[in-house]
Amino acid sequence: MMKKVLVVGEVRNGSLRKVTFEAIAAAAAVAEGGEIVGLLIGGGQQEMAEEMIHFGADRVLLAENEQLDSYTSDGYGQALLQIIEQEQPEAIVFGHTSLGKDLSPKIAARLDAGLLSDVIHIAVTDGQIICTRPIYAGKAFEEKHIIDGPVLLSIRPNNIAVLNKDQTRQGAIQSVKVEIKNLRTIVKEVIRKAVTGVDLSEAKIIISGGRGVKGAEGFKLLQELADVLGGAVGASRGACDAGYCDYSLQIGQTGKVVTPDLYIACGISGAIQHVAGMSNSKVVVAINKDPEANIFSIADFGIVGDLFEVLPLLTKEFKQIIERSEAVVS
Repeated sequence: MMKKVLVVGEVRNGSLRKVTFEAIAAAAAVAEGGEIVGLLIGGGQQEMAEEMIHFGADRVLLAENEQLDSYTSDGYGQALLQIIEQEQPEAIVFGHTSLGKDLSPKIAARLDAGLLSDVIHIAVTDGQIICTRPIYAGKAFEEKHIIDGPVLLSIRPNNIAVLNKDQTRQGAIQSVKVEIKNLRTIVKEVIRKAVTGVDLSEAKIIISGGRGVKGAEGFKLLQELADVLGGAVGASRGACDAGYCDYSLQIGQTGKVVTPDLYIACGISGAIQHVAGMSNSKVVVAINKDPEANIFSIADFGIVGDLFEVLPLLTKEFKQIIERSEAVVS
């Protein structure tokens, strides 16, 4: 049965996050030929709305109110509930991001509806939306479906393939005025850390360091390799606690959960708390001096050696490979 599916888009630093396009692809699987309605809260985002249409949305709504310039769960929650009341979608898709993890349970509670979070695969069988999600820190997977009411899903970044972009696709873009009352939280000022390079949660290649990196200087070696490969730098909690890097880089049970195509673990022992955040990476490479380190038990490839010797060699070799391939293309 065809369904109307609402996709909550996310904007960061003036552009749509990749997880928004993945959410549209997830919505396409759920809709079974029905209508995919994109939503951007905050308004004034015509170009981003067009981008959502190019990636598969049929039309896009821009929820506008001056109190929605900065995210608050209260303001965004009020806006989203009004859009849901207007559109009456059978399903709503969020990214399993900081915003999605904060907003989706609030909306599910208000609608008295079921929520399936951290979804990595979607299949529709006999009209039932079957979602696969990891449990027990990624050691097992479960399949679940919601039997009644609207279906709310949050999808893990980097797990659902984006639909092909079609710049010829057209769809209606509509501005909708929403009413925001009695905000309990007001954002006076937003101070952002200077972040450059690839977003860690959406990176396809991650070079991650642990206590074995020994200091902030050691993380420069990781950054050099990440720059060559077009990847991002991550860290274990041990490295963050030791002050080697910022906590925004932390991967693990109490940090970010990532699923890149390639994860290179440098000087990381492989504690279960860290493994919980990266065990679903497609290919794991471990570099560690200790041949008995736990990280080797989950690695696809292992290098027993000093990372301060191995990383410069890898960086040099990858540079040469990329330069040769670019020379062939030109």
